[in-house]
Amino acid sequence: MSIDYAAFRRELEAFARQACPPEIRAVVAAGQKITKREYQAWQQILNDRGWGAPSWPVEVGGTGWDIRQRLIFEEVMAENDCPPLYHHGLGHIGPVIIRFGTPEQKARFLPRILDGSDWWCQGYSEPGSGSDLASLQTSARRDGEHWVVNGQKIWTSHAHEASMIYMLVRTSKEAKKQEGISLLLVPMDTPGITVRPIRTIDGWHHLNEVFFDEVRVRADNLIGEEGKGWTCAKFLLERERLPPANVARLALMHRQVSALLQKAAQAAGARRDFGVLQHKLLLCEAELQGARVMMAQATDDLIHQRPLGVQPSAIKMTCADVAQRLTTIALDAVGPEAAHRFLAEEGGEELPAATWIQNYMFTRARTIAGGTSEVQRNVIANALLGA
Repeated sequence: MSIDYAAFRRELEAFARQACPPEIRAVVAAGQKITKREYQAWQQILNDRGWGAPSWPVEVGGTGWDIRQRLIFEEVMAENDCPPLYHHGLGHIGPVIIRFGTPEQKARFLPRILDGSDWWCQGYSEPGSGSDLASLQTSARRDGEHWVVNGQKIWTSHAHEASMIYMLVRTSKEAKKQEGISLLLVPMDTPGITVRPIRTIDGWHHLNEVFFDEVRVRADNLIGEEGKGWTCAKFLLERERLPPANVARLALMHRQVSALLQKAAQAAGARRDFGVLQHKLLLCEAELQGARVMMAQATDDLIHQRPLGVQPSAIKMTCADVAQRLTTIALDAVGPEAAHRFLAEEGGEELPAATWIQNYMFTRARTIAGGTSEVQRNVIANALLGA
């Protein structure tokens, strides 16, 4: 049966306007930090509607939507200032459990991701293992019906508010480094876990370092085969940059262009460089339109099961670069009189100017997080030049 995508879009638009609470939309529209409070409330609303997991199969509680429907969903929600789906549970570990988990593991973990009961973080990077993730040293040794974990993870987003962490651990030092890694699911309230905040220049608390000291974890919390966690990790990372994960980001940046044009126009009477700001914004908008074309091509490739090639890397790199440029333009638009102000405190009243400053500082990491732009350039160069 053919799908009426225009009618589907209208249904989503009506739902977004009616169902998303105004106080949540206000946080998103203002560019403020979206916290667990907003994410969780919106996830519960979506789950009650049956839309809690747009990318999951119907048999595990998903919508069963095709790729085009998922893209339309992400775009419409972003256009209406609804929070993006919280990716760690729905987009990362959920699909891994669906693909590699046992029936018992699916029954235990998936419903709690759907309704927002469990809040997940990712334990991958370590102080000496970032780009070379396979060199990780956090260990897990088998002790009867438990794994005992020791080590440290770093740059762990949302660990301070998460109830669960999915983490790569070394279960064998004899095998070559990729083959000695396993994927383990660990409750964050387990004795022996310590979370310490990493303070970043944007003033928002989102990063942490996490320490594991003789942490005992149920043996059946291991996903997939022992020593085959690298397979699970590659499965996750390959899907992290698929088009549906980037659509909301593109739609949000289009919203930012509109907001910045208004900001620059309001300042036109007092500033002589309005034309310069407008020119910069138009260049950003042109690049976003180019990214949309790449997105449309990648979507068509997904639908027809053609290889995506370097498209996810190119889209990710473009989005990161434009995000940084947009927030730089925003800082110029609010003017130097705002730039010296203290940052708004997390959870407090945020001045629009202060929010732009925080977003400027936050986006400095966009060319690092999720795969550095340098790595993406290498991926693209290797594919195009055959290196």
